[in-house]
Amino acid sequence: MPNVAGHLYEQVADSIAEMIEGRVLRPGDRVPSVRKLMAQRGISRSTAMQAFQILEGRGMVEARPQSGYYVKPQAAHFLPEPEQAHHHPHHDEYEHVELEGTAASVAAVLESFRYHPENVPFGVATPATELLPNRALNHCLAHAARTAPESANQYDFPPGYAELRRQLAQRAPDAGYQVAMEEIVTTCGCMEGLNLALRATCRPGDSVAIESPTYHGLLQALESLGLRAVELPTHPKTGVSLEALEATLRKTKISACLFTPTFNNPLGSCMPEESRRVLVQDILAPRSIPLIEDEIYADLYHGSERPKACKAFDREGLVLLCSSFSKNLAPGYRVGWIVPGRFQQPVQLLKFMNTLATTTHVQAAVAEFLQSGAFDQHLRRLRRALREQVQRVSNAVAEFFPAGTRVTRPAGGFVLWVELPDPASDTRELHRAALRQGISIAPGHIFSARGRHGNFLRLSCGHPWNARMEEAVETLGRLAGR
Repeated sequence: MPNVAGHLYEQVADSIAEMIEGRVLRPGDRVPSVRKLMAQRGISRSTAMQAFQILEGRGMVEARPQSGYYVKPQAAHFLPEPEQAHHHPHHDEYEHVELEGTAASVAAVLESFRYHPENVPFGVATPATELLPNRALNHCLAHAARTAPESANQYDFPPGYAELRRQLAQRAPDAGYQVAMEEIVTTCGCMEGLNLALRATCRPGDSVAIESPTYHGLLQALESLGLRAVELPTHPKTGVSLEALEATLRKTKISACLFTPTFNNPLGSCMPEESRRVLVQDILAPRSIPLIEDEIYADLYHGSERPKACKAFDREGLVLLCSSFSKNLAPGYRVGWIVPGRFQQPVQLLKFMNTLATTTHVQAAVAEFLQSGAFDQHLRRLRRALREQVQRVSNAVAEFFPAGTRVTRPAGGFVLWVELPDPASDTRELHRAALRQGISIAPGHIFSARGRHGNFLRLSCGHPWNARMEEAVETLGRLAGR
């Protein structure tokens, strides 16, 4: 109840606190502005500001620059807790193993998205169409067809479309490294780049160090190439354990490391800059072990600065950086690239044998969009939207899932990794039950070569928050609590 005996600003603070505790104002909701509060309550600006200071001190609201005050999450249990970091297996638990085949489970997740677009799309990590500059891209695509109708219908042999590679080379310093356009090879999405990198550095039967959990597409790539996965424990905040990597290298021959240091999918973890230097220069370079760096989410940072790529610390040409525009601009265009370092020639040859060339029209359209300067403006809007959506879904998980549920706080990207409180939970069952309710999720076991993480699930936050999505999270929470 409001503190009628106290100062006016205390009474105002108590009345807003009561609205928060009664869930009239929910986590993530905007609190009435200072100006509106002054008009509503007939109070001075000073009184309103003092009330907000009290609420901030209680941990109930937070100020966002140039935006106002918002209700802070009250009930979320985040990964990792300081004394409860992600489970680190003993050394014998991350020995190399044959992949056990996640293809059927992954196919079920993808089919729920492709054949049932009416499902609530928490299962597939793709940004909503309405968040992308479709009209501007269509204009660029049409312009490319009009201005170069003949060349746009010719093979664009490796290394790929020159103007796009020039634009990518201009943007490379944003990630902390410098590269000539001749050192970039365009690809059909990031996955082709990763496959080319694996084929250039490994042979069937070789062992590849990977994060655990990691993106299921990487596991499928390893499986299809006959490679063996060495799962390394990965912290939800700081990424793959370098200590575990060094321990593994002392006893196992590793042909390459395949990591997503910047916003791992599904954890959203981000390796600290010094750890990236140690990884590249102190651990891998002396052993001449290549690092295949998946940078696909790197432009979707939630903070104020883009993290440096591991490529920024590469002095030996051993880092093969792969990325694409599939998560931040045009998923359907399938335009990606690889900076293969000392593996330039084998990658170009493999690219030629694999897909011959990347589609010319779409490369030209993306190049024009980048050259116009519109990409950075679009990224600012997209980052803001995705950050908000991640927070909304996180708040809803905290509200509706069983007590003791924990969820990551990603530093970038747009996926959440959720841990159910019962270790015996099987999110495969949850996945099937959710589909019957028209909701798609990704069960945790598909993010491990050994089928680990059975009581985890990944939620994609790529679509704008609305009442239907909130209802879906509430339904998931009820199903998870059975």
